[in-house]
Amino acid sequence: MLEKIKDAVAYIQEFITETPEYAIVLGSGLGKLQDEVQDKVIIDYKNIPHFPQSTVVGHSGKLIFGKIEGKSVLMMAGRFHYYEGYSMDVVTFPIRVFKGLGIDKLLLSNASGGVNPSYEVGDAVVVTDHINMFPEHPLRGKNHDELGPRFVDMSEPYDRKMIDHVVKYGAEKGIEVKKGIYLGLQGPTFETPAEYGMVRILGADCVGMSTVPEVIVAKHQGMRVFCISVITDLGGPEIAFSVSHEDVLDAANKAMPKIITLVKGLIRSDV
Repeated sequence: MLEKIKDAVAYIQEFITETPEYAIVLGSGLGKLQDEVQDKVIIDYKNIPHFPQSTVVGHSGKLIFGKIEGKSVLMMAGRFHYYEGYSMDVVTFPIRVFKGLGIDKLLLSNASGGVNPSYEVGDAVVVTDHINMFPEHPLRGKNHDELGPRFVDMSEPYDRKMIDHVVKYGAEKGIEVKKGIYLGLQGPTFETPAEYGMVRILGADCVGMSTVPEVIVAKHQGMRVFCISVITDLGGPEIAFSVSHEDVLDAANKAMPKIITLVKGLIRSDV
């Protein structure tokens, strides 16, 4: 793994002119944030040593280096999911590479199903904590001390200062920002009404198929993490609405302007 990380880092360093301040992972339907990047340099995944390929519609498969709000960023347009058949080492490989490049701040986005009764489709939810229900742990196996400790402190998985800033900034811009706990499941099926009910009983506010492995690996490396989720559908024992990937993308796209505003506000700050 260490050699693979070094190979990928060395390749990417040929294209970037400075160490990015932020790494940004774009979730389903959130790809339009890449339109905000200035002075773009595009690096196709297929050319990066040991990088997997995204197989999901809405995930394009490229790194984008450039500037947002005057800050240097490296954006991942297309993430990898456990349900695609990849091991957790592969799913989280880009996060290892980001740290290898010297990046300390990770901004994540995703689309999720809401189980909190106060949530509505299109809501922006800042993730404050998560529940890991994936069947494989990304740190299972031999620990590489060069990357991080064997046992990882997860008392603050999502950076409180970043969360507070975005909530306050949203209020200033007239954007309601909700907080919530995200539960990660394997997928690729959307949850049944009973499973949505389980998620609520377990204490989560929303559920999705990504993010949690990336956060765990980021914290293993001592990175600061922020995540914003778009509620793209609602579920529970009393709700039996049908949902499709197209519905998810449509809801995420409609919420895009406010998500872009919030993320740019965070990047602009020195939090």
